[in-house]
Amino acid sequence: MAPMGIRLSPLGVAVFCLVGVGILYHLYAEVISSRLAAFRRKKNVDLRELLAASVEAAVLGGKEVKKVRDENILKEKSKGKTKEGANELLTLGDLLSHRKMYNLLRNTFPEVTVISEEHDNLVDQAAVWSQVIPAEILDKMEGGKEVPAESVTVWIDPLDATQEYTENLVKYVTTMVCVAVDGKPVIGVIHQPFTGFTAWALVHQGSNMSARSAYSVSPPKVIVSRSHSGKVRSYIQDAFGNTTAIIHAGGAGYKVLSLLQMPPGDREAIDQADVYIHITFIKKWDICAGAALLTALGGHMTSLKGEDIDYSGTPLTKGGLVASVGVDHKAILEKLPNWDPDQQ
Repeated sequence: MAPMGIRLSPLGVAVFCLVGVGILYHLYAEVISSRLAAFRRKKNVDLRELLAASVEAAVLGGKEVKKVRDENILKEKSKGKTKEGANELLTLGDLLSHRKMYNLLRNTFPEVTVISEEHDNLVDQAAVWSQVIPAEILDKMEGGKEVPAESVTVWIDPLDATQEYTENLVKYVTTMVCVAVDGKPVIGVIHQPFTGFTAWALVHQGSNMSARSAYSVSPPKVIVSRSHSGKVRSYIQDAFGNTTAIIHAGGAGYKVLSLLQMPPGDREAIDQADVYIHITFIKKWDICAGAALLTALGGHMTSLKGEDIDYSGTPLTKGGLVASVGVDHKAILEKLPNWDPDQQ
């Protein structure tokens, strides 16, 4: 209440309040504006850092895979059957590898979408990238290549070739990480837990892999799945002739490595193929890493019709695939018979 004899003018009070608000706005407008701009600014991720973290995740997952196999504590069970009737198996190796790989990538890059073949409710907040970029990656590429986090999808396969893993055919087993940007594969990591070798590539930046010096396409040596082959033998012979050599192997990651020049050493010999063909349904976590590796080396992985595969959205891709490097991919596609994978 105003002192007796003094009356406050409503207009004066209003003007005083407006002046006060104006002063406060002038003082804090810059702070408010900068905070709003920061809120609106899209978060970016550095691809070199994402590559290094992907390599680390694949290696750590591989250690879990190897430990479970060496100790023979697989605890295998069936997740169901594929369209061709083969069992889809889950082992303790799959699960422990998933926990390491998924949590490391999810905790380190919380803004990106991470999709794994396996699912688990265990959250390990301690699993984070070590922030170490391997020397061979530092030597081959510069940092600062950033992309919007919302454009990134990370596909991880904690244990590729689980069927072969249960049979102790460990040369086929890999752990894989792939980074797709706007649906296009740009980072591929394929780790072999039982040899310790890791293949990696960042498209347009560098890779520790290379194509072989020579390939044959008259006819090619074709590598296919040993457990999901469907009617692929007759399909390939229709395309390239009855004398075509066909290699049956486990694991999509292994099949991509069979197209490349493996480094010298005393590691177990890997099959050498000229073309990788798959005519049934397949999941993107199986093939995305290989697609990135091949793309980085000038190769291709397409559907049977020659279409690019979109590595975003749902995991299933239904168009089959043809993978090659160092050969005329289009010429291979032109020899393939018409095929509808939905008829499997």
